[in-house]
Amino acid sequence: MRTFPTALMFVAAMAFGGQAVAQTPPPGPPPQTPSGGTPEQMPFATPYGTPITADRAATIVAAVRAEAQKHPTWRFNIAVVDPNGDLVYFYRMDGAQLASIAISQGKARTAVRYRRETRVWYNAYEAGHSYIGTLDPTLIASPGGFPLIENGKIIGALGCSGGTGDQDATVCGAGAATIK
Repeated sequence: MRTFPTALMFVAAMAFGGQAVAQTPPPGPPPQTPSGGTPEQMPFATPYGTPITADRAATIVAAVRAEAQKHPTWRFNIAVVDPNGDLVYFYRMDGAQLASIAISQGKARTAVRYRRETRVWYNAYEAGHSYIGTLDPTLIASPGGFPLIENGKIIGALGCSGGTGDQDATVCGAGAATIK
């Protein structure tokens, strides 16, 4: 490494408007943002169980449809998936928007794979936690996706889309409530 004599550094400092140019050490790592602490128990650790059958899925979809029919203008796409997130049953109400077909399936897949209601992701985004979008490009952070839990195990999930997030969650919650 080559060093410069002090006089040469003085000349260089004068060339930069009379201010000495000092080397500063590179900054350290940025401060760490707390991520909510370290809980003793793993959150959202509900185990997976035996996959839901198509017949049971049809019963759940019937409950969603019944709830939606209480509101004459509500139309939904309704998806039921197994614990892996694969489609078991799908129903599109007459007049439901076509874009919501994939969204309903995405909500169900997100709810089952992450073992939590999709509203959790929506709330995190709303609270400014934009890193959520880096977790999985298929993650749907919108209300209306519910894991289906029977006897303490996830047997699948239900996703509804076609209305507002709260409308989706209202009808979807009616279907999820049929599983005990």
